[in-house]
Amino acid sequence: MTTDKPTGLRERKKAKTRAAIQEHALRLFREQGYAETTVQEIAAAAEVSPATFFRYFPTKEDTVVFDRLDPVMIDLFRSQPAGLNPTEALRATLRDSLATLSDEEWQLESERQRLVLRAPELRARMLDQLYAGIDLLAELAAERVHRSADDFAVRAWAGAVVGVVMATYEMTPDLSLKDSLRLMDQGFEHLQAGLPL
Repeated sequence: MTTDKPTGLRERKKAKTRAAIQEHALRLFREQGYAETTVQEIAAAAEVSPATFFRYFPTKEDTVVFDRLDPVMIDLFRSQPAGLNPTEALRATLRDSLATLSDEEWQLESERQRLVLRAPELRARMLDQLYAGIDLLAELAAERVHRSADDFAVRAWAGAVVGVVMATYEMTPDLSLKDSLRLMDQGFEHLQAGLPL
């Protein structure tokens, strides 16, 4: 399955090259360590030049930070029935994603998430990603409830969702991403119920 959903031959080729670079980068990080792996080694493994590497990823960090599943999750969220509120749509998206993505895609994404959590060099970038996640979730929720993405209630919901994601990842660093998503869904169920303790 192609997660970037490119339509033309050129776009498909670019998506394939980007995916190959990221896959080789993650493999080398696992085998050698993040800090010990160079851009030159990643480029050589992916059979591209360093200049080509930098056309796809401005920095080594970006090979880990780039989440190629985002477009899939966004499309799944937008395709949920209009009668579902944002939390219900989010939970349905998680369930659909478990059936939509291949085992290889889940394994790659699990590896990427573990690296982000464990490499000190990447934790600062992760904070930027979390704020970007709040912006994205607020936009998606705003579309669904016909309100502004700047509406405080919409942003508070998005922040709560990101909080559930953070709590899940911190508690489950060694679980597969599929298992983490199942636990995350429990957190969203809790959120949907008004967070009773």
